[in-house]
Amino acid sequence: MPKQKVLFICVHNSARSQMGAALLNKTCGEFFEAQSAGLEPGTINPLVIDVLQEIGIDISKNGTQRVFDTWKSGQMFQFVITVCNEADAESCPIFPSVTTRLHWPFDDPSKFTGTHEERLAQTRRARDQIQAKIDSFCCEHCFETKT
Repeated sequence: MPKQKVLFICVHNSARSQMGAALLNKTCGEFFEAQSAGLEPGTINPLVIDVLQEIGIDISKNGTQRVFDTWKSGQMFQFVITVCNEADAESCPIFPSVTTRLHWPFDDPSKFTGTHEERLAQTRRARDQIQAKIDSFCCEHCFETKT
């Protein structure tokens, strides 16, 4: 059975959407193929690279991509998951197509404040929250895929 395609979207494609795609690919990559994109792509947040490396995922060579370029490529996604928090909701991009749209709001690591260690701890918390949603999503949808 072919993998279902999932697109994670946030504003900058530098943290939350990158974590979502990497975590989904690691957690249940036999069922899903995840990518990420953003409205205004920037560079990947170094704290995100660090917290993912802590659990054996290396995204240090990942690039960022624009939602519009992903849409223009003609790819079809069974799921599009926006991960913008409520403060970013107005600027969170949409992906036009017939698909299942989900919204998982998470805080933006680029807006975390404090010392390096405090921001790292907040980014770990965001990673763990995203992982919890991924675990639930995989349990729900992998069971459906198997039947």
